[in-house]
Amino acid sequence: MANHYQQKNQSHGRYSRRERPQKQQEDVQVEVGQRFPLTIKRLGINGEGIGYYKHKTMFVPGLLPNEVAVVEVTDIAKNFLRGKIHKLRKTSPDRVEPRDAYADEVGGFELEHMSYPAQLRFKRDVVKQSLEKYRPRGYEHYELRPTLGMENPYEYRNKAQFQVRKLDGQVRAGMYERNSHRLVDMATCSVQMPITMTVMRQIVAMLQDLEVPIYNEEEKSGIIKTLVVRAAANTDDCQLVFITNSKKLPKKRELLARIATELPEVTSVMQNVNPGETSLVWGDETVPLAGAETIVEELDGLAFNLSARAFLQLNPSQTEVLYHEAAKALELSTTDNVVDAYSGVGTIGLSFARQVNEVRGMDVTPEAVSDANANAKLNGIQNAHYEVGTAEELLPKWIFDGFRPDAIVVDPPRTGLDDNLIETILAAAPDKFTYISCNPSTLARDLVKLTDVYRVDYIQSVDMMPQTARCEAVVKFTKR
Repeated sequence: MANHYQQKNQSHGRYSRRERPQKQQEDVQVEVGQRFPLTIKRLGINGEGIGYYKHKTMFVPGLLPNEVAVVEVTDIAKNFLRGKIHKLRKTSPDRVEPRDAYADEVGGFELEHMSYPAQLRFKRDVVKQSLEKYRPRGYEHYELRPTLGMENPYEYRNKAQFQVRKLDGQVRAGMYERNSHRLVDMATCSVQMPITMTVMRQIVAMLQDLEVPIYNEEEKSGIIKTLVVRAAANTDDCQLVFITNSKKLPKKRELLARIATELPEVTSVMQNVNPGETSLVWGDETVPLAGAETIVEELDGLAFNLSARAFLQLNPSQTEVLYHEAAKALELSTTDNVVDAYSGVGTIGLSFARQVNEVRGMDVTPEAVSDANANAKLNGIQNAHYEVGTAEELLPKWIFDGFRPDAIVVDPPRTGLDDNLIETILAAAPDKFTYISCNPSTLARDLVKLTDVYRVDYIQSVDMMPQTARCEAVVKFTKR
């Protein structure tokens, strides 16, 4: 979620108190490669099946509750085991055939073997699991509303970010196999918007034809590291970004000429420079190569300019659902002053602007703030203003200068709210407060402090990423 340019790893799932084994045997004798039958009791927050081998917790991706399988141990830790399916013996009625052959190999398809109604039930349960772990005030009585899903839970992702490597002399683009740097070539992907895959495959073919140097991780040489394709769902814009190992881009002229001729749907071509060996996908420098420097997406009647590194939710149709739920939870009025924390390019705050007196937002990324203010101007919105900084820095300053927030909406990254921001919110204590979360675990943790001042009226889960274990949630608060 909303800041933005960094991916956060989700922590491992925990079982609840009521399902915790009475005895945890840490000295179970087991070896990597050992096989044995396992019955799955439930799913963890990452979508993996959880069973118990001699009371020791075991995580096995691809298995569903009440399924029985012969599993193979792949990893041994002090308090748990990891494994993989060797043979299914008993299947769940919720099991379906995945559309993608590599669904069990790479991330982003963790639940593709699970029926969609069961996925929606699971995502509500993930919120419940997290509450049971952290036990915020009154959690037993929270109203957990059924997850809002999609009519068609496929072809929704507006952005493909694929690593590029040369395998057996052929240029390939895809994602790394889980827990490895082995590239899985992805010719198709059922959760991506079709245009993103069309552009991706044609660019791969061009790179092969033109013999553009491809990055080699072992030799730390070559140029093309990653391809990023982002499509606007509600306009005809599509952006392609080459992430490269150096500022040089061999065969650039020929490559851009072919893109213009063969891929007229690509309206923006950019290059991001990220030299050397690094775990970060993006570098600091982004330069235009052809077309516009931004693309335009429309959400709920508003237009948003998106630069190459700007954050936008991956699922445009469900983004509108999410923002409608946030507005509903805030119960906004025309006299309200609203603070949009972790504002990104302004999508949330600007969607509220015409319903309220004033919107003020902040983000730590200067490019995002620049985009947010430009987007306000683009839509003729004059009562919204964005600044660079953290909410815990800016909100007290605004209050000191005479600004009084009636409502706050927070949309933090997966790490949740900063402790200083929680203290700032509780000190300001606006009557209206809504939390949009992309990580139920950090949400439940933050609720422990927030519920000292606020009561949770309900939590509405929203399925932003079907076929994955990821879950968004909107929390409506009332001040005690």
